[in-house]
Amino acid sequence: MRQSSLLDIISPIMVGPSSSHTAGAVRLGLLARNVYDNPIEKITFKLYNSYAQTGKGHGTDKGLLAGVLGLSVDDVRIRDIFHSDIAKNIDYKFEYYNDFNRHPNAVDFLFDGKNKMQISGDSIGAGEIAIRKINEFSVKFTGKYNTLLLVYQDVTGMISKVSTIIQEENVNIASLHCDRSGKGETASMCICIDGELEQSAIDKIKKIEHLDMVRYVRKLGN
Repeated sequence: MRQSSLLDIISPIMVGPSSSHTAGAVRLGLLARNVYDNPIEKITFKLYNSYAQTGKGHGTDKGLLAGVLGLSVDDVRIRDIFHSDIAKNIDYKFEYYNDFNRHPNAVDFLFDGKNKMQISGDSIGAGEIAIRKINEFSVKFTGKYNTLLLVYQDVTGMISKVSTIIQEENVNIASLHCDRSGKGETASMCICIDGELEQSAIDKIKKIEHLDMVRYVRKLGN
């Protein structure tokens, strides 16, 4: 009988040599895909610092592409993702930068085509990740919770209207992060919740006036 090592116990089940560079990259790609929530036509991956310097050797580029294509961390297709059939349907490229203001394992996803969006995130170790920015707005979520993302006009009562609908579903808010471009301008709301929102509740939220974008991003699996 094979004995388990410490690495077996603490590392995520994954394809690749590094939890931060490979598993974290896949999970970042999956979250970015779910936030974007549109057919992917064209994407640029901007890798920073350690991701840029050692990413190719650790399979970071493969992991990022596999994630946005919807593969999980243990999918063996990651090893040959550049030559896979599913990768032939999108236009993608990688760019590499050094920026001391960014996390050592940072990446920007620049989705292009009919729908444009920039999503920025970090791989923070042991397969753990965090999305930090969507377009010009700061956010904070990790894929551990179901998350509601809203972009809206900065008017009075938006937080109350959204939180009331969530409360009516008997769902607890784990965290709430708001940002705005300026008073009375465009704002964002990032709400992580403990439970699951029914589609009917999401539909109610979508009917609130002054909303420009609604995304319900389900938590990632292990």
